[in-house]
Amino acid sequence: MKILPAIDLKDCRCVRLYKGDFDTVHQVADDPLAVAAVFKAAGAEEMHVVDLDGAKSGERKNAGIVRALCENSGLKVELGGGLRSMADLEEMDKLGVWRMIIGSAAVSDPDFVAAAVARFGKERIAVGIDALDGRVRTHGWVEDSGVDAFEFAEKMAALGAGSIIFTDISRDGTLSGPPIKELERLCAGISCGIVASGGVSGIEDIAAIKNCGAAGAIIGKAFYAGTIDLADAVRLAAE
Repeated sequence: MKILPAIDLKDCRCVRLYKGDFDTVHQVADDPLAVAAVFKAAGAEEMHVVDLDGAKSGERKNAGIVRALCENSGLKVELGGGLRSMADLEEMDKLGVWRMIIGSAAVSDPDFVAAAVARFGKERIAVGIDALDGRVRTHGWVEDSGVDAFEFAEKMAALGAGSIIFTDISRDGTLSGPPIKELERLCAGISCGIVASGGVSGIEDIAAIKNCGAAGAIIGKAFYAGTIDLADAVRLAAE
């Protein structure tokens, strides 16, 4: 299993949200590149980056930072947030992004996922499923699509997505533990890799996610709050 420490970008700042609420945005670090260096030193090989401005409005305010992370961090960068067209994916590819996460656009235009896989290969295309009460939320988590999250995951896997990043919005930024029952169901029933996001608070959560059979776990607030040792998490995941 892979550990993907996370950086959320808004207005070129490294920030965190609570349960995806933009009204709770707060800065957690001064320099995203310095944070990425800590990730690298802890043994991480990949990092998870969310462009919150892109997710909410489609603006690419953070492109310069994304390029710097791709070129200078020594980590593979996966990025999500407002990737809604092939032109968006091409732009991220030029910035050096390794894996591109399609979120809202996968709901409104599933064929876009299939086209993206055909263009870039399944390893470089992930679908982000952000769920609340079992339904997929879109456009920066603010809109309820009414789509069942598990059924949507099945559909995305069938279209060729290389991985699915599953976020339980109710747990994101809360340090309340990952949604184990949902992860067990996804890992058992979905044919592509499942990456857990949201709720990780300590090393015991990494063990629980690994026991589900997940391909990866994203660590966000737990790192910034100091409730988990990133190096220990990387080692446990790799065992």
